[in-house]
This record gives sequence, structure tokens and C-alpha cells, in this order.
Amino acid sequence: MKSQKVAIITGAGQGIGLEIARKLLDTGSNVILNDLEKKLTEEAVASLSQQGKGSIMCCSGDSSSEAVIAELIDLAMHHFGHLDQVVANAGITLFGNFLDYSREDFSEVMRVNQAGTFFLTQAAARVMKVQENGGSILLTSSVTAHQSHENLAAYAMSKAAIEMLAKNLVIELAPFGIRINSIAPGATITERTTSDPEYVNTWSKLTPIGRPAFTSDIAEAAAFLLSDAARHITGQTLIVDGGWTAISPSPYA
Repeated sequence: MKSQKVAIITGAGQGIGLEIARKLLDTGSNVILNDLEKKLTEEAVASLSQQGKGSIMCCSGDSSSEAVIAELIDLAMHHFGHLDQVVANAGITLFGNFLDYSREDFSEVMRVNQAGTFFLTQAAARVMKVQENGGSILLTSSVTAHQSHENLAAYAMSKAAIEMLAKNLVIELAPFGIRINSIAPGATITERTTSDPEYVNTWSKLTPIGRPAFTSDIAEAAAFLLSDAARHITGQTLIVDGGWTAISPSPYA
């Protein structure tokens, strides 16, 4: 009988992905952490190596590439013998006015956000099917899949597609005991967003709860959806935004 769960998390060198890795380690999962940047990946693993009940490994590289996806799966199976949880968190945001948006930027957003999520999910589901023990997959969407945000047409389109993927795959994955959901974070304080000195102040005013999310807020919700406590939840998107999508004031207003 399996003991600890084994998780793969992409885009986890910092921010939300890193906090999800921290939370899963605390709950006892063994974690394979991925980020595009090798330095970030190694720093993340070093910071988490003495934390939690599980062990942690890393795999750097573009998580939308076939080779990196194969390496992530191989690491899980070679070192732990099974795979139970997958978080397809890696993604990119390329802002741009719709009328001027380039084909190159559009293709890159879709390659990383859509294709990367699709094929990691496919590879993980193939393994989980053979294991015959089911599993839990979580895709990272965004509130922009639900409400308009200026200069994010391509990004919003990619995230809406991710939510539909989670919903659509219920019919194919549920027979194998595989659950799949998505999570849609709103404004969140991360290394990237705090590069804007007005970010916290702006989104504190726009968010009904009175502040943007901490990465721990997103990680708690993610850990729930991945856990056995959510065993009867699949095909759903959980929005974690402090109520922003309920009223949707624009940061440009």
C-alpha cells in the first residue's frame, strides 16, 4: 500500500507555485518541483528541503516541452514508484493591446499556458490510469477567465480554455478515479506583482475583502482541491479573489 502521496508542481520556483509546494510538503506529500529558471528551482528546493513531512526534488526547464514533461514523470516513477497529485501551474503573461498584439506573443502564450497544461495533464493521467488508484490534477487559471481585464485578451483566452479543459476531461478521467479541477487566483502578492509599488494599495481598494491575496491563501485552496477531503469534487473551478469578480472594478478605472 502506498504511503506518502507524490506531487509534481510546475512553475514553482517562486510565488503561488512555491507556496503550493510548501503546503503539500507540510501535508506529507513528496514533491517534484519545476521551474523554467534553474537558479530559481534550486533556490526553491534549498529553501524547502528542511521543511514539511515529505521530500523534495527538482527538475528545471520549460514545462511545456515534451522532454521536460517526460523527465518530471520519470522522476516520480523512478524515485517514488507512483504519482498522485499534479499541479499544472506554469504560465506566462504577455500584456498587449488587442489591436496591436503580435502573432509571436499570441503563439507563445498559447504554447506555454494551453499546450503545456494539456500535455502535462495527459502524461500524468496516463500514469494514473495504469496505477488504478486514481489521482488529483489541478490546473491554474485566473480571474481574467471570468472578467475582462485590459491588455490581457490572449492571456484571458488561454486561462478560460484551461477551465474548459478541466470540465471537459471529467468524462474521460472520472472512470479511472482521476479528479481534475482548476483554481482561479485573483490579485496576489508575489515577487512579480510587488515590483509595482502601487500594486498592494491599488488592489486593496479594489478587493471587497480589503487586500489582495497572499500566496498562502491560494495554496490553502489548492491543497484542499488536491486532497482526499475534496474526493467528490471534479470538473470545477474555484475562484480565490477576495470577492473581486463579484463586482469587478477595473484597476484602470
